[in-house]
Amino acid sequence: MNRTAAALLAGVAAGLATTAAMVAGRRSGVLGRTLDRDAVDWIDRTTGSRAVIGEAGTSAVEFVNHLGASAAFGLGYEALRRRLPGVPPAALGAAWGIGLYLVNIAGIAPLLGVTEGEVAAGPRRAGERLGLHVLQSVVTALVAERLSGRGRR
Repeated sequence: MNRTAAALLAGVAAGLATTAAMVAGRRSGVLGRTLDRDAVDWIDRTTGSRAVIGEAGTSAVEFVNHLGASAAFGLGYEALRRRLPGVPPAALGAAWGIGLYLVNIAGIAPLLGVTEGEVAAGPRRAGERLGLHVLQSVVTALVAERLSGRGRR
């Protein structure tokens, strides 16, 4: 499979894996309130969606947004990979995840009002958010490598 398609699909796969990790983490008590719940609340505050499409509909909108962002982040990983082909995929994926976390969650999300900001969130929530971004990006990297044929060398 070509590298761009592989990265796009890997991003979607990682988005599904991250969603599964968040749901399992919340249900088991390992994770607290996860970012997807903050995003659902933000969508509702911004659009009034719960009154129109309910909790399930608002959650579905957030999920589609999450998968779209994950696909785009997969493409971003591939662009980075092309520039740094000698870096091991898991390490590059982890670095990409840290970068995404810093820009999107520590930077943009509080400005938009999606989150309270990482200082206010506290070390546990901030660590969970960082860990989930690293998980997503490492999954993206490993799946992209495998789908593109690079992981079989």
